[in-house]
Amino acid sequence: MKEDLIKAVKAALLPELAELKSVLALTNQRLDDTNKRLDDMNARLVDQSRRIDSVRESLENRFEALRTAVDDRFKTINGRLDQLYEIVVRREEHYLLANRVQALEQELAKLKERFAA
Repeated sequence: MKEDLIKAVKAALLPELAELKSVLALTNQRLDDTNKRLDDMNARLVDQSRRIDSVRESLENRFEALRTAVDDRFKTINGRLDQLYEIVVRREEHYLLANRVQALEQELAKLKERFAA
């Protein structure tokens, strides 16, 4: 009787156990496939991250070069503006001196006329 009971339990449980094993194997296969896809995606993300870092570094170098070029250009322009300012100031001083000389010459001419008369 014990053997009959064991056979009956085996007959009832073994098909379900086999089905559970089959489902477990399928689930494990799906999990392995999912893990493989995740690994592939991770590898792609790492590669894209490297590319992004490379592009960022290249852009930073270009921006730094551009910033340096603009700074140099501003220094050149500022130097030219300083020279132009000096020229303008000298011209203005020249005009003032020319006006003073002209006024002095007129006064001198008037004085000469007074002493000549």
